[in-house]
Amino acid sequence: MTLRRALLPLALLCAGTALSAQSPSTQSPPSAQGPDPLTPAGRWSAYQAGQAALPPMGWNSWNAFATEIDEAKLMGSARRIVDSGLAQKGYRYINIDDGWWLQRRTRDGRLMIRADKFPSARTGRGDPSFRPLTDKLHAMGFKAGIYSDLGRNSCSQAYATGPAQLPEGSVAEREVGLYGHIDQDIRLFFADWGFDAIKVDGCGIRAFAADAPRVTSGRFRALAPLIDQSAITRSNIPAVQALFADINQSLRRHNPDGDYLLSLCIWGSANVRAWGKDVGNISRTSDDISSDWSRMLTNYDSAVRRAFYAHPGSWNDPDMLFIGAGDFDVDHLTEARSHFALWAMMNAPLLIGADLRTTPRPLLDIFGNTGLIALNQDPAGHQAILAFDSDSLQILVKTLANGDKAVALFNRGIAPVDAVLTADHLKFLADRSIAITDLWTGTASAFTGEMHMRVEPRQTLVFRATGTRALADGVYLSEQPAIVNPAVDGVVHPQPDPTIYRSIPGWRGTRGIGERPIYAGWGGAMPDATPYDQPLVVGGKGFASGIGVLANSRLEVRNQGFARFTASVGVDDSALDGRQTVRFFLYGDGKPLAGTTPLRRGDAPQSLAADVSGVAIIELVARADSVQGNAVPVTWGDAALRR
Repeated sequence: MTLRRALLPLALLCAGTALSAQSPSTQSPPSAQGPDPLTPAGRWSAYQAGQAALPPMGWNSWNAFATEIDEAKLMGSARRIVDSGLAQKGYRYINIDDGWWLQRRTRDGRLMIRADKFPSARTGRGDPSFRPLTDKLHAMGFKAGIYSDLGRNSCSQAYATGPAQLPEGSVAEREVGLYGHIDQDIRLFFADWGFDAIKVDGCGIRAFAADAPRVTSGRFRALAPLIDQSAITRSNIPAVQALFADINQSLRRHNPDGDYLLSLCIWGSANVRAWGKDVGNISRTSDDISSDWSRMLTNYDSAVRRAFYAHPGSWNDPDMLFIGAGDFDVDHLTEARSHFALWAMMNAPLLIGADLRTTPRPLLDIFGNTGLIALNQDPAGHQAILAFDSDSLQILVKTLANGDKAVALFNRGIAPVDAVLTADHLKFLADRSIAITDLWTGTASAFTGEMHMRVEPRQTLVFRATGTRALADGVYLSEQPAIVNPAVDGVVHPQPDPTIYRSIPGWRGTRGIGERPIYAGWGGAMPDATPYDQPLVVGGKGFASGIGVLANSRLEVRNQGFARFTASVGVDDSALDGRQTVRFFLYGDGKPLAGTTPLRRGDAPQSLAADVSGVAIIELVARADSVQGNAVPVTWGDAALRR
C-alpha cells in the first residue's frame, strides 16, 4: 500500500545532520589510564539477562502494516499462528511495532494508547490499558512485545510522509519516546501492561538535529543526534550505550523474574555489531530489510561473519523475515526458502513479518519447516560459519549440540553453480562415510570424501550431516562460536566492513552517490580466518582451523568439561607491521596457566597448552608490546578443547 512505501525510510541516512564529534573507540588500549581491559575477569561477560537462551520466534506487525496496526490485524495473525500449527513449532512472540500510541499526557507523562484501534484497551476503569490484550495473548500461549524509541520521537515521526496513526497533539504530547521517561515507560510496559519484550528503535537520537526541517518547522523539538549511520566517527557511542544501560536497569527493576526480551534496533550503527552482544538479547546488525533480493543480501552479510558476536542470550539480528512479499512471495519460493534457511543457519530471530491472515499455504510450510527450525533452535547456539566463501557461492557450516553438522550451500548469483561439498568443510574425516539428509525434501544419502551437487540461482540447499570428527578427542573453538566471547577484540578505531553487499535501498533508489561501506566491525574476531578475512598463516604454516583476532585482545571461552586446551599461536603472516611483538597468555578462572615469549611476524608458531580440568572460563589474551592504532592480526591456530 502507499503508506507502506512511504514509511520505508525508517533507516535513511541523516543527510546534513551535524553530530557531536566523539571518539568511537569503545575499548581502551592497555597503555591508557584506567583498568587494563586485558586483565582476566574470570567470568563470562556477554549478555545473560532476560530470556533468550534460544533465538526468539514469532511475528511482528511492521512489514505488513507499518503504522496501520490494530487489534484485529494483530489477533488475526496470532490466531493463524495457532491454527496453522506454527505456535506448536515455537512461534510465540506477538510484537506490536510503531503506530500503537496516541500521545503522551503532559500532566503526568503517561503514554496513551490509540484505543480506537485497540478496543480491548477501553477497560472502563481509568486510562486505556494493554493489559486485556496481553492477558489474551498469554492465555493463547504467546509472549507479547511492544515498541519504543531511544529518543523523544519515533521512527514514523522522523520519516513518514503521511499522517496515518502518528502521535497527535502538541509538540510535547507527541514526544512518545523513552528519552526522559525510561523508567516510567518500562514500568508501564512490563509491570502495568504485562508485556514480555520490547524493541527499542533509534530514530529519535538520529533525525532531530536543530537544523532538520522537521525541527525548524516547529513540529518537533531538537535533540542533538547521537548516531550517524554513515560515519562511525560522528556517533557518540558512550552516550548510546548509557541509554541502553538505563533501559537495562529499569528492566531489572520492573521484571524481578527476569522474564523479558530486549531488542536493540539501531541498524548496525555506532559500532553496535561489536557491543550489542553485551547490552541486549537481540541486536540489529544492519539497516532495514525490504522485500528485495539485493537488500536481503545486505542484511545477511551484516551478520554472517559475526559468529563470535552471538551467543545464547544475545543474538545477531539481520531484521525480520520478509517472506510473503516482493521477491519472497508465493511466486518466488526459491528466494523465500533461501531467506528462511539463511536466517535459520545464522541463529537469527525468526520473526514473521507477513499478514498471516492471507498468507498462502506454501509460505506457511516454509515457516513451519521443522528441520530448519531445529537448526535455528539448537540448544548449543552455534551460529554457522563460512567454510567456503565467494561472490557466487557460499558454504555455511553449523555445529549442532549432538555433534551433527548443518550445512547450507547458498547460490547468491544469477547462474547455476556446480559445487563440491567436502569432508574438510564439515571438519569430518575424509575416508569415512558421511550421511546427509536434505532438509527441504527429506531425502537421505551418503558420501565419502566429497559430494558434487548443482545449486540453482538464488537457491540454498540445506542438509543435516553425520560423520566422524576430524578432531577425535575434542572440538576446535572455531566450530563452537557460542562458547567464545571476544570480550576485547583489539579494535581500537572501528572501521567500515567492506564485505557487506551494497544494495540500492528501496526508499532512496539511485538518488545521491549510492551506499558506501557503513557498518563498523571490520577487523573483528573471525573463525578460521584472520580479522581481515585472509587465511590463517603463521611463519609459513597454514591452519584450516583457528581464531583470527587482533592483538591486544581477550577472548572468553566457556569450558564444558574438557581437560586440556591446545593451540599453535603467533603473529599472522598477513600483518603489515613486522616489527611489533606479541605475547600470548592463557588464564583459567582468572589465574595464569601458560604464556609465550614475544613473537613477531615470520616467527614459527609456538605451542600453547594447559590443563583446564575444572576450569569454567578460559581466557585467551594476546598482548602487543606497543600500541600503534589497530593492533596486528594474530592467530590461535588449531585452538581446541580436548578430553
